[in-house]
Amino acid sequence: MKGQRMFEGKTIWITGASSGIGKALARAFGKVGAQLVLSGRREDALSALADEIGSEKCLVLPFETTDYEALAERVQDAVGFTGAIDGLINNAGISQRSLAVDTDFAVYRRIVEVDLLAPIALTQALLPHLLEREASWIVNISSVAGKVGVPMRTAYCAAKHGLVGYGDALRAECAQHGLHLLTVAPGSVRTDVSRNALAGDGSRRGVSDKAIDQGLEPSAVAQRILEALNKGEREIVIADGMEAGLPGMRAESPDQVFDLMDRMVREGYARRMDAR
Repeated sequence: MKGQRMFEGKTIWITGASSGIGKALARAFGKVGAQLVLSGRREDALSALADEIGSEKCLVLPFETTDYEALAERVQDAVGFTGAIDGLINNAGISQRSLAVDTDFAVYRRIVEVDLLAPIALTQALLPHLLEREASWIVNISSVAGKVGVPMRTAYCAAKHGLVGYGDALRAECAQHGLHLLTVAPGSVRTDVSRNALAGDGSRRGVSDKAIDQGLEPSAVAQRILEALNKGEREIVIADGMEAGLPGMRAESPDQVFDLMDRMVREGYARRMDAR
């Protein structure tokens, strides 16, 4: 898969397209001639994005990703837009900012539903169609927290680690059929992920983190994902500073990472996060 012309005339389905990385990806793919199925919960935001990109190139398809009973119809709608889906980007998700001891089990259920089971359900529903294409691809947006256990994100880490494992197994099964799967592990990106994160009682946190506010621009993350697809890469970490090295450190020297995370908590990481 070489050159951005590989996207021209292709139809790409993006979940969580109304903001953040999903919105940046929609803009980036629109610029290189792709046709887009834009999904999320906020129809007004999706429609505004479609108008910006070019409404004739976009299908606005709002839905709740955990509405599994509606998936068959949504897949039919998406495929019917141009007659085919060439690429699926599982981007929709929700994060967490709470210690495990303070977190209701309902928060675990919600985050695992949104961040793991929902992308699996959509992928499974679309998979027969993608395999029929003989040259299709999936991008799963995981996280550095899907490679390394990070404090105050036990539910989020569980879901994102699970998405990595699902993608690895699916890649092995489907590569022979021409399906390419890219797992993306972003670090801190300048989005509303922290504001929208769930607190221990399930409420919206409502404030951001310093690391997120100083994070990478979503447009830069989107461009790196396009490059990775062009190169046929199968897993990438998109992060700066310490975050960039954590997945490799976890693989090569897990005790070093465990000690680092333990030290972060002992030195008041949770208190500083709660104070924001």
